[in-house]
Amino acid sequence: MRRSDQPQPALGKAIRKLREERGMTQEALAHAAGVTVGHLSTIERGHSNPTWATVKAISQTLETSIGDLANLADRIEG
Repeated sequence: MRRSDQPQPALGKAIRKLREERGMTQEALAHAAGVTVGHLSTIERGHSNPTWATVKAISQTLETSIGDLANLADRIEG
């Protein structure tokens, strides 16, 4: 089992997949979700974990639920 303080690459991959499916740039998603482009980039690359508030903002911006985002990340992690 992975420690909760370790970066979660599958979550970042799921965010990137949904962002790209919606035709959004990192800049557009970051601005709408209230985070910096740099922070979003580190999340998408799996180098940092977002806070729950950030996950909520990103999922709302991507028009998906946190649960659906988590399920996608779980499928990606495989």
